[in-house]
Amino acid sequence: MVMNCKGQLIDLSVPRVMGILNLTPNSFFDGGKYNNEDKIITRATNILTEGADFIDLGGYSSKPNAEFVSEQEEIDRVVPAIELILKHFPDALLSVDTFRAGVAKASIESGAAIINDIAAGELDDKMFDVIAKYNVPYIMMHMRGNPQTMQSMTQYDDILKEMLFYFSEKVQKARSLGINDLILDPGFGFAKTTDQNFEVMQKMELFNLLELPVLAGVSRKSMIYKTLHITAEEALNGTTILNTIALSKGAKILRVHDVKEAVECVTLFTKMSFKQN
Repeated sequence: MVMNCKGQLIDLSVPRVMGILNLTPNSFFDGGKYNNEDKIITRATNILTEGADFIDLGGYSSKPNAEFVSEQEEIDRVVPAIELILKHFPDALLSVDTFRAGVAKASIESGAAIINDIAAGELDDKMFDVIAKYNVPYIMMHMRGNPQTMQSMTQYDDILKEMLFYFSEKVQKARSLGINDLILDPGFGFAKTTDQNFEVMQKMELFNLLELPVLAGVSRKSMIYKTLHITAEEALNGTTILNTIALSKGAKILRVHDVKEAVECVTLFTKMSFKQN
């Protein structure tokens, strides 16, 4: 599998790591930590020097019951950060975590290479058109509702079957518009109970039937710390364990807060896979 990012072909036969840089004051783990230029650059530097392939910028917290942020405020958070990081690291591949077409458009025009949409176009019907126009890789996540309502929308007859149908429809629509590079994100923690999250993880290899790269985003999430009766700050070990399981199920991108540990996880997993082959 190969992904085209601004003319650079990224080989996904070896799993890649995406480091999270939250620009929000209220994200569940690191909200408010990166609220000025020096802190943003320090975080970007650390993500890149620790070996991440991508930096994922977010200007709207998607944690459960997150407060509303206007589109302009989201743009005002994200675009200056894109420009700042690319000024220092011109070759950095930046992903923007947004469900709004206007934010996606402004981000791409400012130099973003990837759009990471938690709603796969469900919350903005112009999103697919923007992706098609600019022809950037598009991460489509499974979610129901929005961050304010998703936790009340966890009723499924067959969660894996329904998710596969959801992605099949999204892929068909994207292909009809000429969108080439698609990545699937099961959306751990989004409109899913803890037990449902683990069911999806257990059967995650089913998404490989769609023959597209899969991104796993479990970093320090509640499925870990609630199960272990700890805090998000204590959930690094659990994150590494689930990242390893995700890789064994075919994940091609790990989206994480802790880049060094994820890169080590990929390195050791790849070594084991090579030995087995």
